[in-house]
This record gives sequence, C-alpha cells and structure tokens, in this order.
Amino acid sequence: MARIIAIAAPIAIIAVLGVGGVAVLSALKPEPEKAEEARIGLNVFAEKVRKGDLQITVEAQGEVRPRREIIVAPQISGRIAYVSPDFIDGGFIKQGQLLVRVEAADYELAVVRARSGVASAEQGLTREIAEAELAQQDIEDLGITNVSPLARREPQLAQARAALDAAKAQLKDAELALERTAVYAPFSGRVWERDVDIGQVVATGQSLGRIFANDVVEVSLPLDDEEMGRLGLPLAFAASETQPGPKVDFSAVVGGVERHWTGEVVRTAAAVNSQTRQINVIAELKDPYGKGADNGAPMAPGLFVNAVIEGKTIPDVLIAPRAALRGDDRIFIGNADEGTLSIRTVDLIYSDTDGAYVRSGIEPGEFAITSPIQAAFDGMNVTVMERQPDGTIKTYEPTEDTSDDKETEETAMRLSSAKGASE
Repeated sequence: MARIIAIAAPIAIIAVLGVGGVAVLSALKPEPEKAEEARIGLNVFAEKVRKGDLQITVEAQGEVRPRREIIVAPQISGRIAYVSPDFIDGGFIKQGQLLVRVEAADYELAVVRARSGVASAEQGLTREIAEAELAQQDIEDLGITNVSPLARREPQLAQARAALDAAKAQLKDAELALERTAVYAPFSGRVWERDVDIGQVVATGQSLGRIFANDVVEVSLPLDDEEMGRLGLPLAFAASETQPGPKVDFSAVVGGVERHWTGEVVRTAAAVNSQTRQINVIAELKDPYGKGADNGAPMAPGLFVNAVIEGKTIPDVLIAPRAALRGDDRIFIGNADEGTLSIRTVDLIYSDTDGAYVRSGIEPGEFAITSPIQAAFDGMNVTVMERQPDGTIKTYEPTEDTSDDKETEETAMRLSSAKGASE
C-alpha cells in the first residue's frame, strides 16, 4: 500500500502542476487582435430639405391673336381712285383715317338727279295743295255738303306727298352711296395685308385688305381640369375689378433674343373641347406695341408664345429636390450621423423641375437623397455626400461606435489582473 502511494503521489503532483500551468498560461495568453472590418456603405448625393413658400404655376402654349380683326370691304362698286400710303402690309393706321376712295363721279351725278327729283316732287305737292284749296273753296261756294274725297282732291294730295317722300329717300340713298365711296378705318391698329391698288375695279363686299386693332392681343391657352383646379379657376370665369385674373408671363424668341411680356387671364371659354377634354383660358396683353412691349419688341399677332400662369401661393411648405421624389409620395432621407437610409412617405402638394413640395413627412435640414438606389430598404448603410455651391463635394462620415474600444480596454484590465495573481 505504501508502495502504491509512493508511486501515485508524484503522478498526482505532476498532474496538478500541469493543469495549473495550463490554466495560468491560458489566462496570461493575450487574445488575438481582431481586424477592424471596413464599413460597407453606398455613397449617395443628397440635398438639404428647406422651408419656403410655393408659388403654383401652370405652363401652356398658344398663338397670339388680335382681339379685333376685320376685312376691309366697300359697300359700293367702282374703280379705286385713292389708296392711303399707310394702307400697306404692316402699316400703322388711326381711327377715322381714310384708307381707300372709290371714284365718286357716278355717285355725284346720282345725287344731282335725286335732288332734281326732290325739287320736282316738291313742285307737284305745291300744285296739288293749291288745287285742293280751290276745290274746297268751290264746294263751299256751291253749298254742297255731301262731297266725295276725290272732289276734295285728297287722294291726289296724298300721292304728291308720297312722291316727295320717295324723292327725298332717293336723294338720301344717293348721298349715302356718295359717302360710301370713302372707306375709313373703324379703329386704330395695323394693316395685316392689302389686296387692292389704284385703278382696280372692285365690287360691293370685295376684300380690300385686313386690319386689326393694336390695343389688345389675346392668347388662347388650353388647360386640363387638373391645371384649372391648380389655378383655382372655374369654368365660367370672367375677370373683374373685384376678382382679377391670374398674371401670365409670355415668352418667345424674337430676333434671336428671348423676350417676355406680362399679361393676365381675362376669361375662360364657354365649353370644354369634346376631343381634347381641355378648356381654353383666354389671356390678354394690353398695348402690345407700346407699354406692353419688351424693350420695343411687341408681342405681335401670329407669334407662338410660351405662357406661365401664376396660381395661388401656399406659405411654409417643405421643399425637396425633384430628383429625391420616388414614385408619387416617397422620399429617401439620409441620416448623415448614423450613415443609414430612411424611407419616408410624404404628403405631396405639387412637383416641378424646381423641386417637390410637400406638407409633411420630412423635416427642414434633413438630407433628401437624389442618387438612384436599387432595392433600397430602411436602415441601409449609406454615406451622404453634398455638393457645395463652389462645386466641391462634402462627405459626411458616420459617427464611430466606441463599444469595441471599451471591450478591448476591459480585456486588457483582466489580463493585467491575472498576471499579477500568478506572480
């Protein structure tokens, strides 16, 4: 028995020392350093959401037309004897100005003949009046009581009066025809085109040319129902002093220079177009050749113009870049500090090339992501980049997590304690 204990005791001591040594060495062995994993995040461009007022506008196109335009035509026939030097293509004319005169000789002779007829009719009436007075005197002298109207010459007297009235009417007609040998401008404006010249024989109603008034021009702008609602215009709108129409900015390239003119909506068309389902909004520009011109460049009839109609103003809306809008009501927001993406559903009011205007869903100062992202999800790692006004790009690095540093520090403290205990 003593021999067994003598053999087992050294083995047990060696085993205890071996196990204890392994434990001490394991405790003193430093943990392997963990390689710092590179953070994977998608670089995205973003712009800050801002707050401002929304001026709603609607764009349309149309052709400029004069509000008043007529074909100049004579009311009589004859040979052209005079044409005003202003009655030429593009000429300026004034109200009451003589444009064309037809030879008046035939019509002057007609007036002379008509006056002669009036004089003859007056003479006949005078004679009939005298004869009727004589007949009445004879009847009284004879004491006749039952006398017919014919004996009193009443029918003859009525016929003479009618003949005088007819002669005067013929004279008036001849004088009117003589007056119509001269064609005057009914309003101030410009000549669109002229169709006749001196020596040409014209018939009644034949076109002498076209003129238009230059006080007001109109543009018919077709809009759909959604655009009408955006402007707040009813179908039966007519501008008044108490309810003026929206302002309109007209623009077109004239002579290689982009010109702008400011008009206003004055009314809407009476019905919706059955083919396009649109309604025409009529906008006017006053004095297009004077005060309404752009540095002397008029908004002339026939010009095709772009129009921007100003609608109502909505104050204090959230404005994000148009490229940040995903679909109809989503915007991707980049959290610059955390380096994550957040998908927001917004209450969209309106969007155009200048931005997306929303009521809620985002906050001022947040970064709206404009870069295209496929398969985006909430919490996706991103690195926000912002383009500065000077063209440089500012990158927002996420704030580093210090939890790994704390764990390393605690491990080092444990190793130091174990080493002191072994010593």
